[in-house]
Amino acid sequence: MWVLAAATRVELVDEIFEIPGSDWKYVELDLRQQPATVMANFHVEAGAGDVRIALMTRDNLERLRDDAPHGVIAVTEAGMHGSFEYRVRSRGSYAVVVDNRSPKGKRSAVRLRVSLEFARRGVPDVTQLSPERQLTVIAISFLFFVSVVTYSARRLLKATRK
Repeated sequence: MWVLAAATRVELVDEIFEIPGSDWKYVELDLRQQPATVMANFHVEAGAGDVRIALMTRDNLERLRDDAPHGVIAVTEAGMHGSFEYRVRSRGSYAVVVDNRSPKGKRSAVRLRVSLEFARRGVPDVTQLSPERQLTVIAISFLFFVSVVTYSARRLLKATRK
């Protein structure tokens, strides 16, 4: 019983990246089996402190430098350290990007930690039934209601006539 309640946490990365100024590196996350909570944090060990990390879809890595980047799911403020925690609900390929926003020539040594947690953490995913299932549930509920009302009305009429 306790095994089912325990969180399944997997640490993917705990290492230092050397990142030149105006450059970035990334760690791929392949979440094709089941959704997970992505937890990432960074700390600048040496160098310029204008670093941020972002969680994004794998397909949108090249758009990170845009003024309004597309595909960014979670991002930290640029600085010496930061972190985010995000529950990814859709299966697919993602990436945690370490972005050194310092000018060229200013390298940074950044310790990045990324882990995944597969437990639900007590909060169920919010889902919605398909329109066909919604209609089926409504129809069955209506039929049950009408049946109960009809049965009750017949029993009451029989009881009052006696």
